[in-house]
Amino acid sequence: MEEDTDFRIRFSSLCFITDHVGFHGTIKSSPSDFVVIEIDERGQLVNKATDEPIYKMSKGLPEPNNFAKKTKLGLQNLVFEEGGNQKVSILVRCSDDDQNHQPGSEKEDAIHDGTSKGEEEKVYALGSLLDEKTNELLDQFACDIKEKWNSESELTGPSPEFSLGRILDKNQRAILHSAIRQKFPFLITVGKNSEIVVKPNLEYKELCQLVSEEEASDFFKYLDAKKENSKFTFKPDTNKDHRKAVHHFVNKKFGNLVETKSFPEANYNAGNPNTVITVRFREKAHKHRKRCVESQERKVIYTAFTLQKENLEMFEAIGFLAVILGVIPSDFSYAGLKDKKAITYQAMVVRKVTPERNQINDSANLRERILEAIENVKHKGFVNYYGPQRFGIGRKVHTDQIGLALLKSEMVKAVKLFLTPEDLDDPVNKAKKYFLQTEDAKGTLSLMPEFKVRERALLESLHRFSMTEEGCIQAWFSFPHSMRIFYIHAYSSKIWNEAVSYRLATYGSRVVEGDLVCLDEDGDDEQFPNNKVHLVTEEEESANAYAIHQVVLPVLGYNVQYPKNKVGLWYQEVLSRDGLQTCRFKVPTLKLNVPGCYRKILKQPRNLSYQLIEEHGIDVKAEGSHIDEATLSLLISFDLDASCYATVCLREIMKHDF
Repeated sequence: MEEDTDFRIRFSSLCFITDHVGFHGTIKSSPSDFVVIEIDERGQLVNKATDEPIYKMSKGLPEPNNFAKKTKLGLQNLVFEEGGNQKVSILVRCSDDDQNHQPGSEKEDAIHDGTSKGEEEKVYALGSLLDEKTNELLDQFACDIKEKWNSESELTGPSPEFSLGRILDKNQRAILHSAIRQKFPFLITVGKNSEIVVKPNLEYKELCQLVSEEEASDFFKYLDAKKENSKFTFKPDTNKDHRKAVHHFVNKKFGNLVETKSFPEANYNAGNPNTVITVRFREKAHKHRKRCVESQERKVIYTAFTLQKENLEMFEAIGFLAVILGVIPSDFSYAGLKDKKAITYQAMVVRKVTPERNQINDSANLRERILEAIENVKHKGFVNYYGPQRFGIGRKVHTDQIGLALLKSEMVKAVKLFLTPEDLDDPVNKAKKYFLQTEDAKGTLSLMPEFKVRERALLESLHRFSMTEEGCIQAWFSFPHSMRIFYIHAYSSKIWNEAVSYRLATYGSRVVEGDLVCLDEDGDDEQFPNNKVHLVTEEEESANAYAIHQVVLPVLGYNVQYPKNKVGLWYQEVLSRDGLQTCRFKVPTLKLNVPGCYRKILKQPRNLSYQLIEEHGIDVKAEGSHIDEATLSLLISFDLDASCYATVCLREIMKHDF
């Protein structure tokens, strides 16, 4: 099938609200990589397998057992326009060739001196500082680690990890570090640029081979508490060689922090002498200052280079470079366009890329880019576009084109658009080609496969009523009302997408005079009544009375008001362009009425959590060369409001059009 050029251009022209670099990856390698579960009115997940954990120590997610809706569809079919909110869990595979990352180096960033008022208070802090879902995921991660260890099977591959996200408050980070270590002494916490990452404590497992699990647990809690003048005593031991092994382990692993000594057990039996190992903190070791692991704000880097291209458009070349370097096309600066059919040399400058990355395609900062991207979208949100699946991705004729024809009462044209074949030689498209050539509904029915229910219903009506304007009207009634109006909604959605791009390009994140804002913060998206939508005045603009997340734009219909600024004029021009300047958004012949609604231009994901899984030694072919690089899989989970699209949220995070 030919590339859907119009579709690609349409969605590559959509803008972003955040300013991070983004990263490249594939969001669907298997059905279980993309799990969508609706949330009912009570706030509960609708799938019955409520005890199925989102986190798993595997490359992908298990497929939930009993979905209320089919969620194992291709991305092109995942439409979230109907129903309630949804929980989305997605596995994104990202390319990374940083092989110099040593696990030991992460340990240096660990925070060791969180102050404590007792173990119970620290554990209680988890409930007060982490949301319920993150707490559940943390508990499941800990449970999975213990089960893996108890099964006596080795943790193969890279060490699993679970991210709590970025905690901006330093005191809260210190409390969380200590609370997690007290509750789960078999885990360690690592600080990275305000992010807290939880990992298995391999030293705990090693100590468990020398002493009981209870002793190991108490020992690591003792280390974390760092109470002045405190001591820890292992259970009495008569085996000298075994005591020697324990001494060696503690001093090798923690000799800079503690010291060990052996003492006879009090009230021991002289005939069977027991000896205990006592651990004490070295003098003033508990007072050492916490190392600051906050990285300084990175300066923006510009790198100049010469671009040589052959038989390639400038925009194509920049697109390739942007993907390889993990930036966006607007990060490139150049003087002008050069010929395609030529070998051209041109001076260029790229933003946020070091010369080293230009030369070796280094993606060493991929982890940092992923963290930055997720935190950016978590706090700033994403542009609330309707997703590409609403318009019939990859097809010659998009659903919005059919909707426009219906709004203009061009019924015959709408039927022909619906039956337009793709460039494929299968029975379905052969039947469609035959119909457009002959308009023979009966003959087409004999060719159309039985499983194409909608097409056959339309053809049966055309056979009965003929291929006339009136016959086509009757044919459209072979579809239920929800399907007939879907096409008109698709057209309205396309215009809304274009409108929000124009609004952000014209005014940015400022709320200006003539904007429409929603005064009902608790209202459902797209269900705002007109009396809850307010027109911003000049005085309110000057006073910064409203924020960008309150701004709404109308979805076309007969009962909406339009902005009173350049955006409102834009709506008028577009409707005139499409021949709808007098349209009342009612199609009486099809019994369709479109009142319209309002949609917030920005949305934020809720309960967002993620984890990174790294795999080494994968051979990747790139333009004839072989690169041994590490592949990062990003497992991300978040909640979205009704009518939001997971692919659109991912687009903002990754800065990548799918």
